[in-house]
Amino acid sequence: MDSKFKNSQQSKMKMEEHGVINNLEEPWSLKKFKEKFAIKIVKESDNKMELEFDLIECQTSLANAIRRILISEVPSMAIERVFIKNYNSIMQEEVFAHRLGLVPLLADPRLFEYPSNEKNQDDYFSAQENLRFELKATCTYNKHASKESRRLDEMYINHKVYSKDIKWIPIDGQLEIFRGGDEQVGVIHKDILLNELNPGQELHIFMHAVKGIGKDHAKFSPVSTAFYRLLPKITILRPVKGEMAEKLKNCFSPGVIEIAKNKSGEKEAKVANSRYDSCSRNVERHEDLKDSVLLEREPNHFIFTIESVGALSSSILFIEAVKILKEKCRTFIDELNAIN
Repeated sequence: MDSKFKNSQQSKMKMEEHGVINNLEEPWSLKKFKEKFAIKIVKESDNKMELEFDLIECQTSLANAIRRILISEVPSMAIERVFIKNYNSIMQEEVFAHRLGLVPLLADPRLFEYPSNEKNQDDYFSAQENLRFELKATCTYNKHASKESRRLDEMYINHKVYSKDIKWIPIDGQLEIFRGGDEQVGVIHKDILLNELNPGQELHIFMHAVKGIGKDHAKFSPVSTAFYRLLPKITILRPVKGEMAEKLKNCFSPGVIEIAKNKSGEKEAKVANSRYDSCSRNVERHEDLKDSVLLEREPNHFIFTIESVGALSSSILFIEAVKILKEKCRTFIDELNAIN
């Protein structure tokens, strides 16, 4: 083993069958961080809701701070108060109210203020702090349904109540701010089943949404998931050919190992793209293959994935998380300066 390969091996995390070795990060240096830190966008979905990017030469503490802020401190809008005017469904009122609170709302939280602590009256709502919604449905028999029909959706009208039935009621001045109407404010997913009614049952409910953060309640979290993983690195140590090449390929996630013909015309395994590997280490189960590959992870290279609930795009959520982190740092520095 040459010295160059040995040095690169020491700087990485080697994955063995039952553990990880060389799990040591280099001492943090501000100068090195400024010189080498980089963010590389890998892919973004067409609807901007999913984003995958790389944090290069980044410490674990920074990556985890961004993840935690995304989940618990970037604000969003969610239903906080439910006012029941009429309700006789079999589902308990508090259960139904909880379901309503978890419906993701389409609204930009940056245009609203946090609710005032002094104004907790049930009849209070403000255009700067609240969004108001209404849900009204009555279940009746369908007179035009076939007598042979046994499907409740055909026998009854409004048997199922969906999130699309939630209607936005603008408060004074909000129509001027949200000129796009229901395209700018409403529910994100129209097909969420909220309740099932039988003939004679009805509901009429008003709801107030407020701005909040996931640290207070999970319904305010703007992401469905935000996670990171270290960049895998796979090195083939000796030629793997023929049937063994196919066997090696099946040990890894799709797209990691490819089969190509070498100069002799034989099928041989090659590493196509290590980043897609799930690090399952299935190759360790095969005695005839486990010594043919080296499994490692780059200690300061993170693959970061953000999936937005839908109110804001994933890229905007990342920017908002960085802003919050910067403000935390400024506050911490001011506190230190105050001590001195």
